[in-house]
Amino acid sequence: MMIEGDLLHTVTADNISARRRRLGRLLVWSTALFGLALALWQAAHEAGRLAYGFDTWRPVLYAYMLWATALCISQVVVNGEKGKRTLFVLPAALFVISLVVFPLLFALYISFNDWNLASPGGPRPNGLANLREMWHDGFYWNALKNMVYYVLAVSVEYIIAFALALLLNAQIRARKFFRVVFLLPLMLSPVAVSWMIGKSMLEIRFGPISRLLRDFGFEPSFFGSPEIARFMIMAMDAWTFIPFMMIMLLAGLQALPSEIIEASKVDGATGWQRFKEVIFPLMLPVSVTAIVIRIIFKLKLADIIINVTSGGPGGATDSVTSFIFREYRDRSNVGYGTLLAMVYLILIIIFVTALLKLVNRWMERPA
Repeated sequence: MMIEGDLLHTVTADNISARRRRLGRLLVWSTALFGLALALWQAAHEAGRLAYGFDTWRPVLYAYMLWATALCISQVVVNGEKGKRTLFVLPAALFVISLVVFPLLFALYISFNDWNLASPGGPRPNGLANLREMWHDGFYWNALKNMVYYVLAVSVEYIIAFALALLLNAQIRARKFFRVVFLLPLMLSPVAVSWMIGKSMLEIRFGPISRLLRDFGFEPSFFGSPEIARFMIMAMDAWTFIPFMMIMLLAGLQALPSEIIEASKVDGATGWQRFKEVIFPLMLPVSVTAIVIRIIFKLKLADIIINVTSGGPGGATDSVTSFIFREYRDRSNVGYGTLLAMVYLILIIIFVTALLKLVNRWMERPA
């Protein structure tokens, strides 16, 4: 008798009784209700509604681990062989939930509390007071305005990165050497860049660039003027991350089919025509990917600002992230700082989602 098919990778239906399925579901729901009840009890104790409770939320974490274990076991009990497949993914998903979802929920709770680390009283619910304070906080709105400038600077970084990628893709001497040299800034951390350039080379009193300009009769002020200080922050950040965009664009250029480029040369197209009509349209998917990833990195800009200007002068160089950092470090205002971070997270999600939809619509438009 011939048996067709690959039986090694075939999962047969298990003969699982209804009693066994009920037992598996009961295991999950009982542990889930136990964990929920424990969490509500602890929340009531933290709010002062119950006199008895735990000193920390650690028992709730243990209850979650118990529920996660019961959920994994129930997958095998209820689904049999198919449940074993689920175990390849389910523990990782539960681990991500414990590292992402729970901290976000805790941050949301802290956002509506008055919690200053300098106060011995700990967190105290204050309703929408933090939200009203944010609405009237001119420094926070100024940081959001600065983020518009920083994000718009990505367009200039893209042009420079594309030009460097075209240069390094051409047949020039010492091409491999220049590829390594142009990648060196990417190998340095932004903190190192801020100290080497912002704190050392551009230091107004003893920095070598400042002293050189002073010898030529100029009075340097790299971080005294708001506009110049903002430009210097953009320049240092661009110097660090332009190689990232450059290497992505260079990889895209090297993946272009050489037959199309050669055919355009045979047809008599000039260098600019080849770039405009052939290279640039074919590079659009790579370009969009590089720009979107760079914008996401730009939205997290903080370390260079914190180390060089601390947001000055007068908040002219502040990003939202650096402002929130100072709210934690200098003012120890955990509740208000967490609310600012949550609002900024929501704004980032909305902005990136709208940007991706706009890009997809633009890429799918008819030629």
